[in-house]
Amino acid sequence: MYFSTFKLKMMRPITLAIHGGAGTLLKGNMTSEKEKVYKDALASALEQGYAILDANGTAVEAVEVAVKALEDSPLFNAGKGSVFTAEGTHEMDAAIMDGNTLNAGAVSLITGIKNPVSLAREVMEKSEHVFLAGEGAMQFAEDHGFALEDAAYFHDELRHKQWLAIRGSDSFQLDHSDKKDSKFGTVGAVALDAHGDIAAATSTGGMTNKKWGRVGDSPMIGAGNYANNATCAVSCTGSGEFFIRGVVAYDVSCLMEYKGMTLQEAADEVIQKRIVAIGGDGGLIAVDVHGNSTMSFNTEGMYRAKKDSFGTHEISIYKE
Repeated sequence: MYFSTFKLKMMRPITLAIHGGAGTLLKGNMTSEKEKVYKDALASALEQGYAILDANGTAVEAVEVAVKALEDSPLFNAGKGSVFTAEGTHEMDAAIMDGNTLNAGAVSLITGIKNPVSLAREVMEKSEHVFLAGEGAMQFAEDHGFALEDAAYFHDELRHKQWLAIRGSDSFQLDHSDKKDSKFGTVGAVALDAHGDIAAATSTGGMTNKKWGRVGDSPMIGAGNYANNATCAVSCTGSGEFFIRGVVAYDVSCLMEYKGMTLQEAADEVIQKRIVAIGGDGGLIAVDVHGNSTMSFNTEGMYRAKKDSFGTHEISIYKE
């Protein structure tokens, strides 16, 4: 009996997919050296997260570890690489959700936290709440032993130059774009573990030159991040205002639950049709409990990678 149970457990699929943002990513605009740096960073995050799954860890653990690796890189607009606000500071958002329990945690408008995704998980597991923001979130972080990094830790010269170019104006800039209105640098991960559970995590530094405490879709459960064992786990990246209006992450889940769509069909319906119809662009990664995964986007590119026990191992930037 023990052997049969163990063997069945080992035969269950595991899958991890990650993203580092979508937008105007044109092959001709990136040197081979820079492309390698980005792919190496994606590969490192992918392997760190997948190692958790391969060691029989949980999907929640895997997505946190993968997103932390992306937050620790200055290449992506999350954690260390977060963009500058209109005041020249950094305001970060993150969310995480457990598809087994439907527990979720999210934080927004936080500063000085090295790994916002870990604070979001702390909210999920150590509080009776889902979403904490601003001063309250920072007080929660202090109460739970989170150290604060100096502003210098988050200073990246490329991000600083991006901000200086539009500082004092009403313009804002998202990530990975030559245009001032279409650069999406959110990072995220979705996973299926050997226990049959799924999870999603998303983290971002928001918009360059953002004002008034602007919050995008990334920390909003159902908009930029969602996980439910009955359907799928989703992490989004894109024009946040439109992803909020379209309730994108939950919309993918709904299409699977109520219309019987496959993961791929649902993701493409939302990203290639519904979000486009209201003027939004970007992409998402998603996984279901069968180990299927998708990385759908309607922009020129999306930093993305996935690995599963079926033999898939992909790291990509541009449209194929």
